[in-house]
This record gives sequence, C-alpha cells and structure tokens, in this order.
Amino acid sequence: MRLLSRALLEATVLLAALVPVRAASSPSAKCLALQDSLHLQNTTILNVAYITAATNVSTPGICQSTAPVTAAPLCRVQFVINTTSTSAVHAEAWLPDVWFGRFLGLGNGGLGGCIDYANLDYGSSLHFAAVGSDNGHDGGGGIDPGDAMQFLNHPEVINDFAFRAVHVEAVIGKEIVGAYYGTPAAKSYYLGCSTGGRQGTQAALKFPEDFDGIVAGSPATDFNHLQIWSGILSHYVGAPIDGTAPSPKFIPPALWRVVSAEILRQCDALDGVIDGIITEPDACDFRPEAIQCTAHNTTSCLTPIQVETVKNIFTPLFGLQGQLVYPRYSPGAEADPLALAIFGGEFFAFTDNWGRFAILNVTEHDFSNFSVDVVPFWDSINPGGIATFDGDLSAFRNRGGKFLTYHGRRDPLISSTNSKRVYDLISHTLSLPLLDDFYRLFLIPGMSHCSGGLGPTAFGQSDGLNLVNTSSHNILLAMVDWVEGEIAPNTIIGSNTSGSTRTHCRYPMRSVFNGTVFVCT
Repeated sequence: MRLLSRALLEATVLLAALVPVRAASSPSAKCLALQDSLHLQNTTILNVAYITAATNVSTPGICQSTAPVTAAPLCRVQFVINTTSTSAVHAEAWLPDVWFGRFLGLGNGGLGGCIDYANLDYGSSLHFAAVGSDNGHDGGGGIDPGDAMQFLNHPEVINDFAFRAVHVEAVIGKEIVGAYYGTPAAKSYYLGCSTGGRQGTQAALKFPEDFDGIVAGSPATDFNHLQIWSGILSHYVGAPIDGTAPSPKFIPPALWRVVSAEILRQCDALDGVIDGIITEPDACDFRPEAIQCTAHNTTSCLTPIQVETVKNIFTPLFGLQGQLVYPRYSPGAEADPLALAIFGGEFFAFTDNWGRFAILNVTEHDFSNFSVDVVPFWDSINPGGIATFDGDLSAFRNRGGKFLTYHGRRDPLISSTNSKRVYDLISHTLSLPLLDDFYRLFLIPGMSHCSGGLGPTAFGQSDGLNLVNTSSHNILLAMVDWVEGEIAPNTIIGSNTSGSTRTHCRYPMRSVFNGTVFVCT
C-alpha cells in the first residue's frame, strides 16, 4: 500500500529502524546538552535551542531576519563547518521530537547563500530531521553584486558553492542526528530546486553515498552555459538599454503581450485543448512574422528587427564550431513575470555577477560585446567544477540511489528542454534507453520556475506547495515510497488552491488530452 498521509506515515513501518523515535524523555534537556556534548570534526556548535511551540525565530545573515517554526516541538542546532582555512559553511539542523528515522538535506537558490528556512520547517513537519546550509557564503539570490562578491579571490568559497556545502551538510548533519536521537538515520533524502536542483545532481555525481533519494527540481545544470545563454538572451533585446535611446531590438512589456498572445494562437491548441497552457513547448514552431508590421498595421506589431530578435530568442544557442551550447527559450515562458529579469533591458544580473566574480575574478567588466566567443574560456575555467553536466550516475545507481527531478514547461529562467537533454545524456552515458529504475523526470506544463505559473503546479515540492498530503500528490513522499517501499512514481498529480488537479507524466511519456482530462501515454 502507498504512503498516503502523515497519519499513515506514522502508522506504517517500512523498516524496523523507521519506527517513530522520540528524542528523549526530556527532549529539552537532551537538546540543550548538545551545546557541550557535540565534538565534530572542523565543526563549532554556535547555538542550541529547544522550541516548544509554533513561533518565529531570529535568523543570522542578510537573507532574512526571522523564520516561522510551525513544526515544533523541535531542537534547533546552529553550527559552522570550517571546510578549509579560508572557507566555512554555516548550517542549521531542525530535529523534531517525533522522528521517522529519515534525514533531509536541503539546497539553495541562485548565486546565493540563504539557508532554506521554509523547507527546514516543511521537512521537520513531515518528521524528517532536516538540515540546511548557507552554501558557503552569506549572500542573497544573485541579483545584487554583493550576493556573489564573496567569490572574488576566494576559490574555496566557490568550491563550497559548487559542490562541497551540500556534502558537508550531509556528513555533519547525520552525525548531529545520530548523536541526538541515539541512532543513525535509516534513510537520507535531499530536496532542492534551481541551484538546489543542480546541487542535488552534483551530489549524485560526486558523493553518491550521501543520499538514498534525491528530489532535484528545475536544475541549473550545464551551469556555465546556462549563464552564457541567459546573458546572450538579454543582449538579443539590446541590453543594456539606454533609457534615452532604447535599442531598436528592445521589446517593451506591452509588445511582449502581443507576442505571447500570438504564441498561444499558434500553439495553444497543439495539445488538443485551448487553455492558455502549452503542454509541449518543443512542438511549438512559432513564426513571429505573423505579427510583423505592415503598411496597414503599424501598432501592436513587430518591426523586422524585432522579428529577428524574437527568432533568436526561440532558437537554440550554438557555438563557434556549430555545437549546441544551450537549448532554446520555451515558447510561453516569455509571458511569465520573471522573464523581465532577462528581457527587461538590463544585462542579466546572474551572468554579470558570475562572470565577474567567479570566471574573470575582477570587480568590473564591460559585457556590452558578450557573445558565444566566451564559451571556450568559460569552459576552461569552470570554477569549482560548477558545470554539472555529466551523465555518469553509475555509482549512485549501483548503490540503489533514486533520483526524481521535475521542471516547469513555462520556466522563464532555465529552459525545461535542458532537463530533457540531461536525461538523454545520462541515457547515452549509461547505455540505457530508459532510466526508470533509478531516475525519473517529470515535465510540468504551465509551471514557472520551481513553482507557480498556470494550472495545477503544486505537488509538495517545497513549503506551501503541499496541498494534498499523499504520495500520489507529493513528490517528496513519493520519493519515500520509492526508496523504502520500492513503489516508483509513474505519475505525479499537481493541485492548486482552487481544487483543480492534473496528472503530470514522467519523461519520455507524453501528456495527451483525451477529450476530458490529460492522460499519460
């Protein structure tokens, strides 16, 4: 039987070690004792607190000042791991009183170093012992230069960001869990999206022993090429835009709405139903010439230069030798509000900050002539091995690891087609036509970056998106089913707050409208 609810999770014993464990007869005393009793390699315990009831707690660093705790009672352990003499990872463990023997490591987002407090609370509410870190530096998502400036002249900080932070969070986190509960975690899991999705992929590649099950959403894999592509996309619309003399390539928001409407006119019905959602953007052969200005239509239309701009955006990016650098932008994703980060007239901030502080190791650089010419150099630098574009998951697979990934088809920041490309890379590398025994990709029509967008796109992928607490509707609980019950998810059901649902298909299955609902074929 599948794990259907939190109540059933409490009543189900998949393994003897997964019987719910209470920390101690006096959990408060047991918790507070960790301050002096924990002696872990290269690790300092900064603070320990026992939280008895739902509250808000203060948080360190620049990312946020407080975080809600709804999963109390739990033990909160704040600690720092010195990864080298010039780098350190700050982290927290949230250890619920009622624990199901499971460890949950968490990822990060953007170029940032923000501890994922929302998912610390989410994970511990599902009775995981949850651990999250700052990814090796105190910085926001990556829009502000200060978020990435700590990479400058600090290769070990980049190493933490690129691969090491999640590994040490897992190693030290498990030791804290074992010390607190008096028994090691029976199973270990990972949850992250975007940069967190890349981190999960990197964990499977570099440290296959760290996690039994990895849930990695919208992964920023092929990271350097992703940043190059994003920067070039912003150049396509003339970035940086001079406010007094905008580029003839620039497409203002009002005109983007015209483009989006035409994309839907040409491609919305391809899946059999007109609902504002393009189920398979890769099937959309959008022709912007249909809205090119004519002698009889000079408004709400594209100039020839703008037509060329749109064509470039929806064309894959190729390198100097004709090699694919990165897949094309997904038709439909341009309508998402986050698309303005790329098409709003400024050179894309992530590309700017990663290029300056990590690739070039400088404080100032003129990106006005940025082009595919930079690909060989960026590839040669690849700071910290950040690229994360390797199909050899054999060690992870051979030890029984399970990998679930998902990607919104309306993602305006990372092309969902790249997740298909990663799947095909793994398939080719391992000589497996299908990866279903250990790796499953779910492509989510209408979903934006990690969440939101159009349609039923909530399936327990993070805090606030667990609308239906069953493993058929919750990808984290589905992973538990797979690891502990050998029940692999064939589909995942998305929900939204209005009560609508949609069955999302694992790749390479297709989502097809049968006249009533979408089904997987």
